[in-house]
Amino acid sequence: MSRIGELLLREKKVSPQQLAQAQEEAKRTGKRLGVALTKLGYLKDQELTQIVAQQYSLPAINLAEIDIDPAILKLIPKEICAKHQVIPVQRKGATLIVAMADPANIYAIDELKFLTQYNIEPVVASDQQIEDAMSRYYDKGPDLDAMIGEFDVDNVDFAATGDDTVNVVDLENQAGEAPVVKLCNAVLLSAIKKRASDIHVEPYEKTFRVRFRIDGILQEEMRPPLKLRNAIISRLKIMASLDIAERRLPQDGRIKLKIGANREMDFRVSVLPTLFGEKIVMRLLDKSSLQLDMTKLGFEQKPLDDFKRAIKMPYGMVLVTGPTGSGKTTTLYSALSELNTTERNISTAEDPVEFNLPGINQVQMHEDIGLNFATALRSFLRQDPNIIMVGEIRDFETAEIAVKAALTGHLVLSTLHTNDAPSTVSRLLNMGVEPFLVTASVNLVLAQRLARKICNDCKVPAEKHPEALARMGFTPEQIDQAKIMHGAGCGTCNSTGYKGRIALYEVMPFVDALKELVLQGASGTELKAEMIRQGFKSLRMSGITKIMEGVTTPEEVLRTTVDD
Repeated sequence: MSRIGELLLREKKVSPQQLAQAQEEAKRTGKRLGVALTKLGYLKDQELTQIVAQQYSLPAINLAEIDIDPAILKLIPKEICAKHQVIPVQRKGATLIVAMADPANIYAIDELKFLTQYNIEPVVASDQQIEDAMSRYYDKGPDLDAMIGEFDVDNVDFAATGDDTVNVVDLENQAGEAPVVKLCNAVLLSAIKKRASDIHVEPYEKTFRVRFRIDGILQEEMRPPLKLRNAIISRLKIMASLDIAERRLPQDGRIKLKIGANREMDFRVSVLPTLFGEKIVMRLLDKSSLQLDMTKLGFEQKPLDDFKRAIKMPYGMVLVTGPTGSGKTTTLYSALSELNTTERNISTAEDPVEFNLPGINQVQMHEDIGLNFATALRSFLRQDPNIIMVGEIRDFETAEIAVKAALTGHLVLSTLHTNDAPSTVSRLLNMGVEPFLVTASVNLVLAQRLARKICNDCKVPAEKHPEALARMGFTPEQIDQAKIMHGAGCGTCNSTGYKGRIALYEVMPFVDALKELVLQGASGTELKAEMIRQGFKSLRMSGITKIMEGVTTPEEVLRTTVDD
């Protein structure tokens, strides 16, 4: 057992079972124990740092709030920093101050002393902060502005808007030039480091810009010169194995990027011809960050119990709804992960398959050859399935087969694009599904949104505005008890006050009272009123709970939900 494990057990910060699970996770991933404990949610970064600092009577340091002199960084190579999870911070005469995740590692201190010829004075920082600092200082990608300067812009000129003629050889030559390759690689790596979920490469009449979607909000990253647009777009299309000569039709592809020895990143690439050139949107799919533990997604206890009860029923439908990018796929994958045992045959029809799940039969849709959701569903029913997951119910044919599967002893999981849980019923009825089939087949409908979380490193109390909270839907008791928090802005969150996202859930089990209303032809509004009367929380109510817990802000809940 590691030293940190013993300390945490002694201080009763974790249980022996949690520690054993974290040690297993650390062995599986090759990461340090501290990283595994924080990843599993058993301990916060700050808690781990403080307890280690107190135990060794050493100061703790927040690396996100300081700038390290490049001359200091040259004293210890990146490989040594990664080996011992350390980073040099400051030099005082003959002493070098070094941030360490494990200050009891005397072998690391001896090696650093021998290497630098300085006395080593350790201070404590978390594993994650040291990793972030190493990425920030040692893995700095090439300067994007400097890279743009390497282009001979005067000699780069492509066909004007409206001219469909394209010289493929010229495009390939330009796309293969070192500065273009470096720039595209730097954009992809920058998006990964900044935790972006999407990259938008957008040509306009007089500008060309690159934007990242970080925690659900688009932020401008750079504006390359307009004349470079075709070279950059062609390079990205080549990386995604797309046809660079075809500029009039939409195309879809995929880029696989290997980062280090154990990490792979997929980029789902969509190319759309616009008025002033092709727009490219890349969705980042990071397998290592896929969260499949339902308790970590943002569920409160009662909705989580209702959802688990619904997915463990032997047959019926469980529908997850919400707009694009609201985390529906993650919720479904979490449910499948919970259900994935050797006794069950699970098949999924997806467009596209975003993550590979061992033990589950995943099928990629190909509309061009006639393999769509309806075709896949028919085939699944001849494959002796227990559980079927359909990426999306888009039409009557798919809905009809899904309902029949749910009525004939199969559990069907799927998604729809609706604004809330009650309106899912209206959507199914509009598709042509009979009301009695909806009530007989649907077990539960879940609607969700993603709200940004307040940054833990700069979370501070905010001013309370009772009238505004009352308008949001807070009860008088909740207003009295509420301690509103917000992020002041720091280096960790890039001064936004937010880091990461949490899901807001609206879980509507199909209880008898709701089934009666559906059969009577009730509207979505009436269903929602009955849902709340039955004690189920709406999206807005879920958001209010997250505000009360200090996880997010009223502004975020107002941005992502509507009044009940």
